[in-house]
Amino acid sequence: METTKKTKGKSTTAGGEGIRSAYRKYVLTHGKQPASVFVFCEELGMTEEEFYAQFGSFEALEKAIWTEYVTTVRERLLADENYAAFSAREKILSFYFTLAELLKADRSFVLLQLKAWKNPAQLPVFLKGFKGVFDEWINGVITQGIQNGEVAKRPLLDQRYDGLFWLHLMFILQFWSHDESANFEKTDAAIEKSVNLAFDLIGKGILDNALDFGKFLYQSSKN
Repeated sequence: METTKKTKGKSTTAGGEGIRSAYRKYVLTHGKQPASVFVFCEELGMTEEEFYAQFGSFEALEKAIWTEYVTTVRERLLADENYAAFSAREKILSFYFTLAELLKADRSFVLLQLKAWKNPAQLPVFLKGFKGVFDEWINGVITQGIQNGEVAKRPLLDQRYDGLFWLHLMFILQFWSHDESANFEKTDAAIEKSVNLAFDLIGKGILDNALDFGKFLYQSSKN
């Protein structure tokens, strides 16, 4: 009976990738999470034991999906033989462009996830793994930028660059989610312009002059 049930057009793939794919399809078809792991497994034609061998919950599954997005982007960048020679600015631009291109294939699912994120001040569970991988990557890029002089080393402030770029990435995701232009051309423009602005601010230039002037005014007021 069980064997017959599993062969009626249902996936019997119990691997992590098969479950992630089936979950995205279920959520898009029904507009919400399955009512339970049991319901989802019945739909997929597998046992709960097979599900729990891969994921402890739907939240863990969603976290794995988003972590896969960012690890795939990083792997694609590293596979480019020219990537190692890129400047910090070029690496960040490449990351954003590659991520935007990757997410297009899963846009409907990604939009549902982002729409469900009601509190911007609270990081949703599905983004926690994503953020961990991104933080590790961006810190490496920032370190490179400081070493080659592309990024200014500023006491205290430079320790917060990774957090600023995380907020920047969230801005890009939100912009992309509302972009209705052909082939998301406005998102491409927003990425390029905002990254250039970010490096104008963290590079040696305007901000350093402003800080130096502020220091001058403070010291002058004491004399």
